[in-house]
Amino acid sequence: MGTAQAMILAAGRGERMRPLTDTTPKPLLPVRGKPLLEYHLDAFARAGFREVVVNTAWLGEQIEQRYGPGTAQGVRIAYSHEGRDFGGALETAGGIARALPLLAEVFWLVAGDVFMPQFEFTRAAYERFAAGGRLAHLFLVPNPPHNPKGDFGLAPGGLALNQAEVRYTYSTTALLRRELLAALPSGNPQGRKLALAPLLRAAMDRGEVSAELYPGPWVDVGTPERLAQLNA
Repeated sequence: MGTAQAMILAAGRGERMRPLTDTTPKPLLPVRGKPLLEYHLDAFARAGFREVVVNTAWLGEQIEQRYGPGTAQGVRIAYSHEGRDFGGALETAGGIARALPLLAEVFWLVAGDVFMPQFEFTRAAYERFAAGGRLAHLFLVPNPPHNPKGDFGLAPGGLALNQAEVRYTYSTTALLRRELLAALPSGNPQGRKLALAPLLRAAMDRGEVSAELYPGPWVDVGTPERLAQLNA
């Protein structure tokens, strides 16, 4: 078992961001002078999480060329090159399973293409989740215009709900326990593509997922228009 307590998802093609992503991987697109990915790397450094796994596929060599073995802030980066190993991205759960040998029992997860500059990956939240028995803790945000129906509900006691009248959007930020991926072989040697949402929904139905609302700024930088608005 690895020691990295954080993983940044950076393998997607970014189809909706074309033509910008034809030559640059989406996590390296600059927002206010800094690549999207770097906001997360800096936030992990501030919180004292020094070992981070980054998975790559589309133009992933650019990410490794940019950051190499780590950052000036002291974050060490291990790479999981899905594109090189399997010819493309393995989707979220498939990518996490591929990286599991590098990851600790409990780890932060965040997508490399969301902008949430004030989010703090606190040690306290990590320890609190590690001490509990749940498989995942999700950070939800108010629904943006492009996802008006939301993803998951939130019970008064902090349980995430698969079905609910009122639903919020999953921010792509979470704390996960390795056990959530137990159905997949560690290291995903066959390179199976698997989405994360079905695993989360099944765990929610068993009462094994908690959640909270994150009130800070959050943008899924999924289109050139949203990127332009952030940089305006």
